[in-house]
Amino acid sequence: MSETSSVILAGVGGQGILLASNILSRAALLAGHDVKTNEVHGMAQRGGSVVAEIRYGEKVHSPLIEPFAACALGSLEQIEALRYAHVLAPGALAVVSRMRLVPTTVSSGAAKYPDDIGERLARAFPNLRHIDAAAAAEKAGNPRANNLVVLGALSMGLDFPEALWEKAIAECVKAKFVDMNVVAFSLGRRLAS
Repeated sequence: MSETSSVILAGVGGQGILLASNILSRAALLAGHDVKTNEVHGMAQRGGSVVAEIRYGEKVHSPLIEPFAACALGSLEQIEALRYAHVLAPGALAVVSRMRLVPTTVSSGAAKYPDDIGERLARAFPNLRHIDAAAAAEKAGNPRANNLVVLGALSMGLDFPEALWEKAIAECVKAKFVDMNVVAFSLGRRLAS
């Protein structure tokens, strides 16, 4: 437990990055780790970029992740994954939803969403799980649970048992949504195995 682990979660405002960050942080706390987090969500309400950095270990001094130091990246949008590729350690796990949310710069005509996004992701992340989180969330009965699907897939590369994750979900989600979110999380784990 002396080593510090760093995880980055990325997406767009409204996708649930902050909830996923809270669940991951809670799981780390339940496992007995010191935890530090940092979230950037300036334009989140307008569909802007959202990123959460979570670091856990015996003693964590800063929530900020150095370049090429994260052991895992979970992204709810493909372009956002590429934006934070420089933070992931070489060969570390990257779980990326196939979700394609067109940013304002693209919808206004100022930029173009790349047609070769899958190839770019494969080049950037040798250990890539490119998953259809939206379909899994629909199957779980909650189309907005993409964040739990991605977190479930990401959990396969982290060192916490599934029961601990389920406890963290129960502590972070309203009681009436716990079962649905646990199902989404479990489907994500299956997608990554």
